[in-house]
Amino acid sequence: MRVLFFSRDYTTHDRRFLLKLEQSTHEIYFLRLEDDGMRYESRPLPPSIHVVEWAGGKHRASTPESWLKLMPSFEEVLDAIRPDVVHAGPVQSCGFMAALTGFRPIIVMSWGSDILVDADRDEFWRWMTRYTLARSDLFICDNQVVRLKTQQIIDYPDERIVQFPWGIDLKVFCVEKTNSPLRQQLGWQDNCVVLSTRAWQQIYGIEVLLEAFRQAHREIPQLRLMLLGNGPLAPYVQQFIETCQLQNAVYCPGLVSHEQLPDYFRAADLYITCAYSDGTSISLLEAIAMHLPLIVTDTPSNREWVTQGMNGWLNPAGDSASFARALIEVASLDQDTRQSIAHQNQQIAQQRANWDLNSQRLLDAYEYVRLKGIGTR
Repeated sequence: MRVLFFSRDYTTHDRRFLLKLEQSTHEIYFLRLEDDGMRYESRPLPPSIHVVEWAGGKHRASTPESWLKLMPSFEEVLDAIRPDVVHAGPVQSCGFMAALTGFRPIIVMSWGSDILVDADRDEFWRWMTRYTLARSDLFICDNQVVRLKTQQIIDYPDERIVQFPWGIDLKVFCVEKTNSPLRQQLGWQDNCVVLSTRAWQQIYGIEVLLEAFRQAHREIPQLRLMLLGNGPLAPYVQQFIETCQLQNAVYCPGLVSHEQLPDYFRAADLYITCAYSDGTSISLLEAIAMHLPLIVTDTPSNREWVTQGMNGWLNPAGDSASFARALIEVASLDQDTRQSIAHQNQQIAQQRANWDLNSQRLLDAYEYVRLKGIGTR
């Protein structure tokens, strides 16, 4: 089967999907909507994936106007490749463009915030969401919250929704490998190290995180923060660190390659995310697989993975004081409690976050639309 995989950019998540698809018997074509300059993934595409050259994929294309300008070129791509199925997401960008063509079958995949946040931007975005969902033949999501929100937007049949956590590679994110040398390099052997791996964007609550750390560090000066990533709030981050004189307590290595990422988890004592909205966060699953205590925003999607006081701490969105109290509490945990949390997260990772197992649902989705024999345009 010839599959056109149409995605917003080229990220680690895209590469994970394409690696799995490469192992199938399908012929896979990758179409990239934009390059926003962030370099989410530096590794090359899997060798057998066909990269589609077209008018898009070279510059930023982040508005409906820019997507509509690319429609003639997208139509030419469909005519040239003649795929058996188009796999497109996020909903309002790649999914919407696929729906506009009238092509069938279309599998639309949510990336979480497209349904949880973007679908409510304004009436036009609500219309784009409804239009796309109504013209899709199958819908893929990674958690129950996105599924339920989708079915509130339109009456989407259960039998045409494929739900599975995207999962992670448990052979890569594992605690059995050699400990990271980062703590020693930073001189943090005797400190309690907090890890954040989210992008420096407003939706991920970077301001909340920094203020929470400032408050907690005032109470426990031994706290240290590894603040990975980059993004549009970089000037704010740097100014906050300097103004609050946290230069010796916060380490900002920038964007870290996927190969290096497990070392940062191994160097940490706990994981924190203050995101206002999330689907199933891959970085959260990575922290679970690395057996770390979790400090997260109290959202329905996070509650699918985190139980208050058992393997993590749930906090109201935007509440820096609550996150600070959680940081202080986790930093003071005894060894027995930490071992209990590690054991629980080990079980969760093995049972629910294994990408090798979960990804089979994607291949099953392709087989579903093939067997249904939904006609192409």
